[in-house]
Amino acid sequence: MANREREFTGKHALMLFGGAFAVIIGVNIALAVNAVKTFPGLEVKNSYVASQQFDQRRSAQEALGWSVYASSAGDQVKLEITDADGNPVEVAKLNATLGRATHVQDDQQPQFVYDGQAYVAPAKLGAGNWNIRMVARAKDGTEFTQRVILHVKG
Repeated sequence: MANREREFTGKHALMLFGGAFAVIIGVNIALAVNAVKTFPGLEVKNSYVASQQFDQRRSAQEALGWSVYASSAGDQVKLEITDADGNPVEVAKLNATLGRATHVQDDQQPQFVYDGQAYVAPAKLGAGNWNIRMVARAKDGTEFTQRVILHVKG
């Protein structure tokens, strides 16, 4: 048997390029499926109905003059709500969801308690960017909704 040198033929080139493109397309499909599967995407059930009252809700919310600031220390998250004069605000009701911007896997429903200056709650936070999607109700019944960004250093 003679020692033959193998030639690189057109079939080999086709298989090489086909394999490379198959890997690229496979990875793209996997990433797209994962992105769609982990991102909820739904903000409101019916955007037309929500848009009908948007200006009224925004004006009422802006009339409150509230500012919101979020911070964390250790395993505690703090939500400071202040009025136009910088005084702390105690709301009638506060609901909040703490989570990542990109997926709902780490979402938490912290039970905020007012300490006289701010709302504090225990939370499991890893380093990175977090969102607090809060809905507060003023004592006069006005609803205040806001997404507050929280940066946690790692």
